[in-house]
Amino acid sequence: MAVSLSCIPLCLFFVLSLFVGVMAGVGTEEIMKSRVGETEQLQSSKNSSMASRTIHNSTERRNLGFFSCGTGNPIDDCWRCDPHWHLHRKRLADCGIGFGRNAIGGRDGRYYVVTDPGDYDPVNPRPGTLRHAVIQDRPLWIVFKRDMVIQLKQELIMNSFKTIDGRGHNIHIANRACITIQFVTNIIIHGLHIHDCKPTGNAMVRSSPTHFGWRTMADGDAISIFGSSHIWVDHNSLSNCADGLVDAVMGSTAITISNNYFTHHNEVMLLGHSDSYVRDKQMQVTIAYNHFGEGLIQRMPRCRHGYFHVVNNDYTHWEMYAIGGSASPTINSQGNRYLAPTNPFAKQVTKRVETSSGVWKNWNWRSEGDMLLNGAYFTPSGAGASASYARASSLGAKSSSMVASITSGAGVLSCRRGSQC
Repeated sequence: MAVSLSCIPLCLFFVLSLFVGVMAGVGTEEIMKSRVGETEQLQSSKNSSMASRTIHNSTERRNLGFFSCGTGNPIDDCWRCDPHWHLHRKRLADCGIGFGRNAIGGRDGRYYVVTDPGDYDPVNPRPGTLRHAVIQDRPLWIVFKRDMVIQLKQELIMNSFKTIDGRGHNIHIANRACITIQFVTNIIIHGLHIHDCKPTGNAMVRSSPTHFGWRTMADGDAISIFGSSHIWVDHNSLSNCADGLVDAVMGSTAITISNNYFTHHNEVMLLGHSDSYVRDKQMQVTIAYNHFGEGLIQRMPRCRHGYFHVVNNDYTHWEMYAIGGSASPTINSQGNRYLAPTNPFAKQVTKRVETSSGVWKNWNWRSEGDMLLNGAYFTPSGAGASASYARASSLGAKSSSMVASITSGAGVLSCRRGSQC
């Protein structure tokens, strides 16, 4: 095809313009990629040694979100990285692990906002109070309008399918009665300071919109779980109560106790009602990612009959022992960090309570991958029956070298809207 000579300058101009434009676009794109890479690299280097790599593609950028806030704690890494967590609160119910992983709480119900910290009448609770929320017959996800100190006149008796979610505010249940989970199912307790609980009772207390009854004296537990199942107690700070911090008895099962911070208490956790109550043989409890901290003496936990998975916890204080039991419980201790006290007579992690060695030598207690520090030692027993340990296994343990990171956020989190929790 013939081309007019007069067209050549014009054609060259268009070709040259197109070439310059393309090269300019490429240069801009490379600059933008470089800046994005530098920004992401700078942000993530605070939390991950992997951030020193140059980021070249979108797949690696998506992974950066995990590396920049992840701790290896599968519960927290499921929801905490989201700066809009407060818009997706119910996602928490899908992040459970262990034997209590199917506890959905109030996921399938509406939100209930507690606006009033008062507890005026345990028989006729006022709308807007925590007691009015927890007794309802429908699923509810209970949140709080502001910071509160709630002093309960009598036990807070919960109805099934409830979540108490303290995230975003500083919520204390303290100084009087505390939480009772009795003959119910699907409960999540998250983000509460529970402390200085006292015995109460010999009073009428409402447990549902249609029922109230006489309550005898309660022991003064922070959280009492009685004949209940599918319970998840996560990210609470518990201390200094009259009896236990978390007790589960009378056939309770499918329980996870995770990410809590326990301090300043004697008998921390009782799992199993009595040596003679054989119905507790069905009990399965996961104790994971907790920090057992200063001022603790014993029962972290103290177990009877059932199956107990103690995994990736940080034990930094005990005065008598960490894990105890009677009535032939199966205890599967994996990937924990046990730091013994300076007392040379309290180095043993384990204690068989009021039982001769001729009896407890057949109990299935094992330590697998635990870190034993400052002279700590775990006394195993049993033949290691695989079927027994299978029933006492609820999730894969991570290396004990990761425990400091995994438990770094144990207890109540400082969560503010619009930022990672």
